[in-house]
Amino acid sequence: MSTVKPRKQMEQIAMYAPGKPVEELQRELGITHVIKMASNENPYGSSPLAQQAVQNEIKNTHYYPEITAPVLAEKLAAHLNIDKNRLIFGNGSDEIIRLLTRTYIEENDEVIMASVTFPRYKTNVIIDGGVPVEVEMKEGTHDLQAMRAAITDKTKMIFVCNPNNPTGTIVGAKELLEFIESVPAHIVVVVDEAYYEYVHTDDYLETLDYMEQYPNLISLRTFSKIYGLASLRVGYGIMHPDIAGELLKNKDPFNVNRFAQVAALASLDDEEFMNNTKTWNDAGRRYLEDECQKRELPSFPSHTNFIMVDTKRPAEKVYNELLKRGVIIRPGHMMGYPTMIRVTIGTEDENHLFIKALDEVLQLQEVTERG
Repeated sequence: MSTVKPRKQMEQIAMYAPGKPVEELQRELGITHVIKMASNENPYGSSPLAQQAVQNEIKNTHYYPEITAPVLAEKLAAHLNIDKNRLIFGNGSDEIIRLLTRTYIEENDEVIMASVTFPRYKTNVIIDGGVPVEVEMKEGTHDLQAMRAAITDKTKMIFVCNPNNPTGTIVGAKELLEFIESVPAHIVVVVDEAYYEYVHTDDYLETLDYMEQYPNLISLRTFSKIYGLASLRVGYGIMHPDIAGELLKNKDPFNVNRFAQVAALASLDDEEFMNNTKTWNDAGRRYLEDECQKRELPSFPSHTNFIMVDTKRPAEKVYNELLKRGVIIRPGHMMGYPTMIRVTIGTEDENHLFIKALDEVLQLQEVTERG
């Protein structure tokens, strides 16, 4: 046993538990056909333009990448119609979260977040010595009124995941804007918009329109989801240039690799791929919601590429039985929802296979419960 002691904050931290990899399940159960509907990856892959860009970049493998991804910054800024000095890129938007807490959170600073949301907020706050203040949700949605009431003189930062992971819900545009307006200017408001491209309502706040008015407002986005570049790890933050400058002091020099930069750059040219993904995802979401409704299995209203469904049975058991049938999902018992499962919206075939497997699992459990 090692006698080297970690920082006291590490006592509260557990290793992040990702969705089970396909290869791991294949090895464990000796099955070949596995569908992964656990990690909110794009089931349609990534843009062919991005794939070709990565192939072309192989010849430059021996070179370090440019530190601030200036070519990508220029193009993305034009795409979003913002000043490029507002952008900072990370090894996934996870890194931007870490940079924010490392830069702004001091010992005992409080950071407000929802009780069921992306876990890396809480983890990074604890590691950097801060105190996470978790506010109970209301029907799977952020309770912004309660979050506003939780602000104290120790509050330094607030995270709002919109759409929220793992529930898929959003807060309305007017409600979110009123919340941002009500937060004191010295408190950083981080709106994590990793899934914003999937939103299918007009009642959604375009935070970029308010960056100038609220210098404490930050938006996080990523190329991992709708663009399908999850393995390359490239996320970005949009914020006041002064905040971006502070984060750059903390950033590892070569954090976004060459392949990630060129793939993200090329992805911006393939609007057809993104539009097709959204169209297919919308159809898949409606199918899964309808099928669950037929089975009287309620779900949260989703604005993402996943849905969270109440199976009315222990989520861990449902998860394990689905694994035996080659279907990987995320059980809700680890997220505070003991009977719910989170399911990534797959291709048409994957969605049908999931429903078929779910029916088998639910029928099996009914038989078991009857004895």
